[in-house]
Amino acid sequence: MTFNLPILLTWLRIVMIPLFVGVFYFEQHWMSQATQNLVATVIFTVAAITDWLDGWLARRLNQTSAFGAFLDPVADKLMVAAALIVLVQLDRIDAVVALIIIGREIAISALREWMAAIGQARSVAVSMLGKIKTAAQMIAIPMLLYHDPIGQFDPQYWGNWLIWAAAGLTLLSMGYYLRMAWQAGR
Repeated sequence: MTFNLPILLTWLRIVMIPLFVGVFYFEQHWMSQATQNLVATVIFTVAAITDWLDGWLARRLNQTSAFGAFLDPVADKLMVAAALIVLVQLDRIDAVVALIIIGREIAISALREWMAAIGQARSVAVSMLGKIKTAAQMIAIPMLLYHDPIGQFDPQYWGNWLIWAAAGLTLLSMGYYLRMAWQAGR
């Protein structure tokens, strides 16, 4: 197994997950809800930045590896799933949204594994629709975590709107990947 800076950043993202979730288990007299929201938002945002940074560094430093290509999406999916579950528990999103997004990630991961096994991995490569979906959810989740109004801006309102848009894009992109796999698997 290769160990380099991009992989270290990916492992850092995985280590952040229990810290991120743990923030919401502090007693209210030790850390207020507003502080919990802020700290969780910062942790999630740093994780999202490391997701971009590890990929950029791997390409820039020519340190791409098969293990990094495997671990990076696992770390992303774990962090997003943890955030969605926390948001459901905090009653900031509907469980249906979390089920759509998490279910799609599991289904598409399995589909990609199957397509790779039959030599058709390229037919389910990341699409622009998938990238837009990811951007929508990566903007929505910090808004929903922060929760508290910022002046006239209501992050909960806009985050809720964006996460539902991400859920819709999730279904569309899943349909796209399934169609591509169907065509390639014939």
